[in-house]
Amino acid sequence: MSAHSLLVTSLLRPRSNFRLSYQVRHLATPSTSTPKPKSNFRETLVSGPSLDDFISGEPIEHVVLGNTKGPRLPSFLKTKIPSGASFNKIKKDLRGLNLHTVCEEARCPNIGDCWGGKEGATTEEGKRAATATIMLMGDTCTRGCRFCSVKTSRTPPPLDPHEPENTAEAISRWGLGYIVLTSVDRDDLVDGGARHFAETIMKIKQKAPQILVEALTGDFAGNLENVSLVAKSGLDVYAHNVETVEELTPFVRDRRATFRQSLKVLEHAKKEGVRITKTSIMLGVGETEEQVIDALRELRKIDVDVVTFGQYMRPTKRHMKVDRYVEPSEFDRWKQTADEMGFLYVASGPLVRSSYKAGEYFIENVLKGKATENRVKNLVTQEPSTSHTQTT
Repeated sequence: MSAHSLLVTSLLRPRSNFRLSYQVRHLATPSTSTPKPKSNFRETLVSGPSLDDFISGEPIEHVVLGNTKGPRLPSFLKTKIPSGASFNKIKKDLRGLNLHTVCEEARCPNIGDCWGGKEGATTEEGKRAATATIMLMGDTCTRGCRFCSVKTSRTPPPLDPHEPENTAEAISRWGLGYIVLTSVDRDDLVDGGARHFAETIMKIKQKAPQILVEALTGDFAGNLENVSLVAKSGLDVYAHNVETVEELTPFVRDRRATFRQSLKVLEHAKKEGVRITKTSIMLGVGETEEQVIDALRELRKIDVDVVTFGQYMRPTKRHMKVDRYVEPSEFDRWKQTADEMGFLYVASGPLVRSSYKAGEYFIENVLKGKATENRVKNLVTQEPSTSHTQTT
């Protein structure tokens, strides 16, 4: 029989003779018929008080919603909505001059305090005493520290070549007595942005030499030549933050930043002739008392002049958690400890940040000679004990 005949015969057979084959797909993990347990939130609501309970007027248990495991924000960390003539004037000026501040970008809780200047002063006096931190080189950082809310990218936008001139012109017309310049980290640039930073400072000093300039820089990946560029630009204060104690640095900062590298930056800036070096430490990230003491000792070894202590505040849920909220009394103890160790100036408090009231501190304490006079007195009183220690 031909192949054609066989095909015709098979098609003409009764349908009852057809055998249908099914291909059954099995899941890698067979599903179970066990129902999902109800969430704790739903169970709490179901077992909570009913409408009748509220109407009866009898005392009932409260239904607690939200995260009850983490530490709650204490009252001393709650700040007022910023206001005031100086604050409003600075905010208006910023918009008109197209300047960006880390005060706003990092959601600093002290923005009203720093921008407000002195209490009871005139608008012009308050403006001269106010402090603002201008952020250079864009708003995108090449690093990803676990505490910082600034956005990150491996390839940020290119630098604006006109930024140094425009920033200097805007600041000179602004009329502030003290300005803090900071920047994002720019590891994508050969010099880390050091020349751009230095050029901005030099232009500010050319246009308004009376303005005091603090530069809060990154570590320039440990390149000390880039540190020198900024240190020799004519600034008044060189600041670089160690952020936390040495033991916690790998867990808090970007992996490219180290405690020892930060010490080298501050030490080199002082060797280049910078008058005042400054750093900042966050508390509440898991540090111990011994670790903080060790960090302060290392900072004094390289003659760091100013240190600030502040409470770590979690910017968003994507950032590292707060380990604990430090009491104001503990901040007072750290101020006393740092003062006794010989720091020129110490700012310590739950809401203190790196550039907290920097203008008022610098103008009133350093330029008027009060802090220098205090340091001389301390050195005189410590001299006998120092000599005794060396001879023994």
